[in-house]
Amino acid sequence: MSLAPVDGKRPADGKEPTGGNGPADGGGGRRKGRRRRVLRWSAIVLAVVITGTAGAGYLYYEHLNDNINKDPLYIGDEKDRAAESKANAAGQKPLNILLIGSDARDSAENQKLGGAKDTYGTPARADVQMLLHVSADRSNMSVVSMPRDTLTDIPKCTDPDTGKTYAAETDVITNDSLGRGGPGCTVATWEKLTDIHIDHFMMVDFSGVVSMADAIGGVPVCVTANIYSHTSSGKGSGLKLKAGTTSIKGKQALQWLRTRYGFEDDTDIARTKAQHQYMNSMVRQLRENATLSNPTELRSLAETATKALTVDNGLGTVAKLYDLSKELKKVPTGRITMTTMPWEYSGSSGRVVPKPTDAAKLFRLVREDIALDGKDKKKTTTPVKASTDPAAADDKIAVQVENGTRTSTTSAVRGRATAVAGLLVGKGFKEAVADSSSAPSEATTVVRYPSADLEGDAQRVAKALGIPTSAVKKSTSVSGVTLVVGADWSTGTKYKAPADDDTTPTSADALNGSDTTACMHVDPNYVW
Repeated sequence: MSLAPVDGKRPADGKEPTGGNGPADGGGGRRKGRRRRVLRWSAIVLAVVITGTAGAGYLYYEHLNDNINKDPLYIGDEKDRAAESKANAAGQKPLNILLIGSDARDSAENQKLGGAKDTYGTPARADVQMLLHVSADRSNMSVVSMPRDTLTDIPKCTDPDTGKTYAAETDVITNDSLGRGGPGCTVATWEKLTDIHIDHFMMVDFSGVVSMADAIGGVPVCVTANIYSHTSSGKGSGLKLKAGTTSIKGKQALQWLRTRYGFEDDTDIARTKAQHQYMNSMVRQLRENATLSNPTELRSLAETATKALTVDNGLGTVAKLYDLSKELKKVPTGRITMTTMPWEYSGSSGRVVPKPTDAAKLFRLVREDIALDGKDKKKTTTPVKASTDPAAADDKIAVQVENGTRTSTTSAVRGRATAVAGLLVGKGFKEAVADSSSAPSEATTVVRYPSADLEGDAQRVAKALGIPTSAVKKSTSVSGVTLVVGADWSTGTKYKAPADDDTTPTSADALNGSDTTACMHVDPNYVW
C-alpha cells in the first residue's frame, strides 16, 4: 500500500514510498473503507504501534522514521546466542519479540512520572519484560511475562556506545540487565534463560506510556473495589479508581501498569496480572475501533508511537513496523494467551526464581511453537535425523554426567549422577564421569553437545541408554558431551521417556485475549 503526500502529488523522484496506508484527508468511500481496515491493525502491549497510519507524504514518512530510536538487538557473546527458530512445512517462521518497559528517569518528564528523585540519571532498569511469540502460521500469539523481582543469570554484555564490557553475573535481579549496555543485554539474558531466539525488541519509557495511552484515547480496566494505591510512608503508584470498569489513559494508565500496592497480595506478580488485563483490553479497543475515528487521531498516534519507541535496527523504520503490524493483525483476539513465567520464592528474600519444571515446560512450548491455549491441531513429530558425523568408539567417548533431578518441591536425588555414570561405564563408556557440582534442574533427561563434530557421539550415548534422539540438543553451554539426568529419571537403571504433555502449566496463570471478565482484586487495606 503506497504512502501518498497530502496534496496528492508524488515525490520528486516519481516513486511511491512504501509503509503507509494512504491519504490522510479521508475523502471518498474507498478511502473510508481503507481507513476502517487500518483501524483494525493489531496492537499489543504499550508499543506495538499503528505507525503506518499517517498519510502525510514522503517527508512526513521520513520524519516518522527519524522519530524512532534504535539500539542493537543483541550485545552478549554471539557464540551464546540461541538457535534461530525453525520454519514449518510451509516455510513460515515464528516471531519472538521482547517487549521492555523502562523505568528510565533521564528527563524531567520521566522524573515527574516515575518519582524516586534519588534515582534520577541512574541506569535504567527493565521493569516490564514480556516475550511476545507469534506462531509460524500466525494462527495464535503467546505472551510470557517475567516478574520484575526474578533472580536470574545475566551474561557478559558489551555496551555498543562506550565499548565497556560488563562481566557475567549470577543470581541477580533481572531488571538490572538493561543498565548493562542497553536492551541488547536484556535480550541476551532472556535467550540465556529460555534458549529461545529473539528476533526483535521494542522498548518504551514512562513518558512514552503516558503519551501512547493518551493517543489511544482510553483503555477499560476493572477493579473489584474502590482502590487508592498509597501508603502513609509514600509508597504506591497513586492510582485511584472506583469499583467496576473505568476507561483510563495518560498518567492514570501508567499508574495502573505500575501498581503493586493495592492489587491482590501487593506483589510484583499481581502487578503482572494487571498489565495483562490492560494489554488484552487495549488490543480489543484498537481492533474494535473504539477510539480512533479520524485521520487527525491516527496521525497523532503515529507521531506519539514513533517518538515513544526504541527498537532494534530490524524494526527501525515505519515500513518495517507496518509490516510487523500486518503480521500481528492476522492473529484472532481469541487466540492470544497472556501468561506469567512460573515462579517460586527464593528463600526469604521476597525475590522469585523460575519454577524449575513448569518454567522449563513453558519455555519449551514457546520454543517449539506450540500454542498455549491448547487449540493447536496435533502436531506430527518430525523424526530427528541421525548425525552424519560418525560416533567414536564407545570407550573413547568422554561423557560428563550431571544430576538435574531437583524439582520445585524436592531436592536432587543424592548420588544420581554417579549411578548413571556407572551405568554408562558398565555399557563400555569408560570415560563417563559424574560431575559432583550442583547442576540446574531439568524436568526431562537431556544429552547436550557443543559442536557438530560431537553430535554423533551424543546420539550414541542417548541410544545406549534408551533416551530418544529428540532429547539430544546442541548447546554452547557445555564443552563436551554432557548427560543431564532429569527429574523423570530419578530412580532405576532403565530410562522411560515421559509421554508428551503440551498443556500449559496452571502456574503460568493464563489469560485469554477475548476474556472481558478479568477484574483485579483489591487488597482491603487500600480500599477507600
